[in-house]
Amino acid sequence: MTAPRRLALVDCPTGLAGNMLLASLFDLGLPQAVVEAPLQALGLAGAYRIDLREERSGGLRGLHLAVALTDPSPPHRHWGELRHQIAEAALEPQLKQRVLAVFSLLAEAEARVHGHAPEQVHFHEVGAVDALVDVVGVCAGLLHFGVNELVCTPPPAGHGQVPTAHGLLPLPAPAVLELAVRHQVPLASSEGFPPVELSTPTGMALMAALADRFAPAPALQPAAVGVGLGSRQLDRPNLLRLVLAAPESGERLEPLLLQQAQIDDATPEDLAVLMEALREAGAVEVFHQPVLMKKGRPGSLVSVLASPGLAAALREVWWRHGSTIGVREQLQQRWALPRQQRELSTPWGPVGVKCSRRPDGTWLCKPEADDLASLALRHGLPMAQLRQAVLAQLSTEPPTESSEPW
Repeated sequence: MTAPRRLALVDCPTGLAGNMLLASLFDLGLPQAVVEAPLQALGLAGAYRIDLREERSGGLRGLHLAVALTDPSPPHRHWGELRHQIAEAALEPQLKQRVLAVFSLLAEAEARVHGHAPEQVHFHEVGAVDALVDVVGVCAGLLHFGVNELVCTPPPAGHGQVPTAHGLLPLPAPAVLELAVRHQVPLASSEGFPPVELSTPTGMALMAALADRFAPAPALQPAAVGVGLGSRQLDRPNLLRLVLAAPESGERLEPLLLQQAQIDDATPEDLAVLMEALREAGAVEVFHQPVLMKKGRPGSLVSVLASPGLAAALREVWWRHGSTIGVREQLQQRWALPRQQRELSTPWGPVGVKCSRRPDGTWLCKPEADDLASLALRHGLPMAQLRQAVLAQLSTEPPTESSEPW
């Protein structure tokens, strides 16, 4: 059975940094061995020391993490070499995949801002030992806690200038801005902050690769909170909070996007094409209602329900196949029961069945109408008779907890 949903929220009111993310995981109780084992597999044993201290920022407690290098001048390597090193290391497959994904995003962003191929990005830009510790540690930590859904609030990036190996660079750091552009990361306002770097390339790459979405905090039942402190002194607490929600095994509260437009200048054929294209683009539901519009014109209110992550893709469908010049969007929430899709073997042929488990443990099952219609035509039977027979068979062959959820 698929693991229950485990949601985590990264709340970053003063920005993102790799050491703050890793510190928040240690504050949640992450064993240090979970981080050290994969780093040893990468050949970094003895190359670093993790300094972890409880401190206070703006009167609030948290853990501050710094990586001290035992070799003050580690050799520079290109991303191509580092990628080979990670790919060949004896890491757990899911961890290896995530670490490569984070560094790939970072290398591509650095390559873009410096104007050369990703393989030629220097080690000090994307593969310094402290960045390896942060990236490997955060990826390993989220896997350790079983997080399979991650939401990050929009981070502020900072303003002013920052000294780097390339001299003074403007803020937001060019790689941070490139990552935000490439991966549609919304940036919170830096107005009111002193002129400092708030989000680092490593922190931004971690969330661009690992976060399922950037949004305000969703509804959740907090189980634990880890606090990672930043190094800079600000006029407010400089911290990042990682909120770990309790695992869910029953009904769940899901974010849902509602898109709507009122249309009075499309034929029924045009509306049918638009609605089918929206379904094919991944919408959960598409429906329309008759409305009376200005000048007494009859029209249609077309509504789309979908995952928030599909907002941009669905808008493209509206513009391509619809006649509207505006689409309204709202973020909503819905309670959903855990569901399963199964195939039932019947005397007339296979029938797909959707099953939902109620909080009291009972099941609500519904045979697929298309399958019933196909069998009804093939065998010359009324659909109602087939439906009744399938439901009777389901009562003797109910779903089980081990069935694969969908």
